[in-house]
Amino acid sequence: MSLSHLPKRTEKPRQTGLTMMMDKGLSTRQMEDFLSTSSHFTDIIKFGFGTSLVSNNIKEKVSLITNSGIKPYFGGTMFEIFYVRNQEDEYFKIVDELGMDTIEISDGSIVLDHDEKCELIYKYSKNYTVLSEVGSKEEGILISPAKWIKMMSKELEAGSWKVIAEGRESGSVGIFRPNGNPHTILINKIISKIDPDKILWESPSKKQQTWFINLFNQNVNLGNIATNDVLPLETLRQGLRGDTFFNFLPKNIIDERKPK
Repeated sequence: MSLSHLPKRTEKPRQTGLTMMMDKGLSTRQMEDFLSTSSHFTDIIKFGFGTSLVSNNIKEKVSLITNSGIKPYFGGTMFEIFYVRNQEDEYFKIVDELGMDTIEISDGSIVLDHDEKCELIYKYSKNYTVLSEVGSKEEGILISPAKWIKMMSKELEAGSWKVIAEGRESGSVGIFRPNGNPHTILINKIISKIDPDKILWESPSKKQQTWFINLFNQNVNLGNIATNDVLPLETLRQGLRGDTFFNFLPKNIIDERKPK
């Protein structure tokens, strides 16, 4: 099928237009089903928080994901769980035994000196693809735009492939207000200094995903996407859903057909 006026999407392996799906405990069969429908639009899959420690099918899922050309990795909370207990070596033993080449280094739940965090990023980026995350998971902790920019910049310089802007799976902290609305002033200040292509925006809700597509374009990097929302997100990216229906159509069609 050939449909006119579709926006150009990046192709896998992508560096921009990334979709990160968040797995919060899928069964092996559920993962197989997900990959059968959505693997072509999924770039990375995060095993959320500590679910990997209480699941008995991680090895099977990692194999399925990597065989589909997708990067699996533990979310940053998993790294923090081991790091705060001084069991860093055990964390990497698990990563290596599973054959994963991507990790996330974050400090959303613990206090970690930022220079130390950057040293960890630099150290491990020599052997792994490193994602790092900026922003607290706590609603009451506010970070100034200048500090967001400084931390993101330093983490990218240290070797992060992408820096994740914290939003949690709830979409109510970090770059979002408690009601889920984006912190527009904060985000605009961040992108005035940091290349948006280097940022992966956690945006679990359709409203948030639409906002970022409208702010940037169809090839914005988006994360914490629920299993059943990967294909709906792709329709948003391509203007195949009401929320972005007119985004990529020519002006004459918009003038004639868009409701006034």
